[in-house]
Amino acid sequence: MRFLIMTVGTTHSGKTTFANLLEKRLINSVVIDQDAQGEFLEKHYPSLLPEKGPKILKFALSQTIVDFAINKTDNHIILCNSNRQKQSRLNLIEKFKKEGFQTLIVNFDLPLEILKDRIINSHRDTTILRNVSNYDQVLDIQLKQTKIKGFIPPTEDEVDHLFTITNETDIKTVIEKIINLV
Repeated sequence: MRFLIMTVGTTHSGKTTFANLLEKRLINSVVIDQDAQGEFLEKHYPSLLPEKGPKILKFALSQTIVDFAINKTDNHIILCNSNRQKQSRLNLIEKFKKEGFQTLIVNFDLPLEILKDRIINSHRDTTILRNVSNYDQVLDIQLKQTKIKGFIPPTEDEVDHLFTITNETDIKTVIEKIINLV
């Protein structure tokens, strides 16, 4: 049985760190991180990237990698991006369920003060950002979207398994639970 492990959360909530830690522990797994595709495109194909608007090429590259991982490997897939829009999340989950995957969401629900502190102390590259100049602006946009568009946190009826991380000490526990489940 293969698993889709999807991370959900705002910028700097720990999704990538968690995904990389899990990949090291979970045999036969791969992290697919849209930020990695964004960094690759920014480094090698900057002239193909729009200054504004949707990141169509990044999404297409990510989709190609996901399709390859589904169809050409037997890996568990750790899908690492924000996945905050419920309908997009459900569409992805449905795609994986049709392919026979067990589905799992790890929802990152950290306090705002922790996120802001992480942003202040971050050394993360900002070249992948398109319509903003820093991650504080990204967080502000995400928080506004949450209020305006009513982003709904993941619920148990969306997936086979749901875990929530509310602080750093949850990370090790959730990783162990996933390892035991798989």
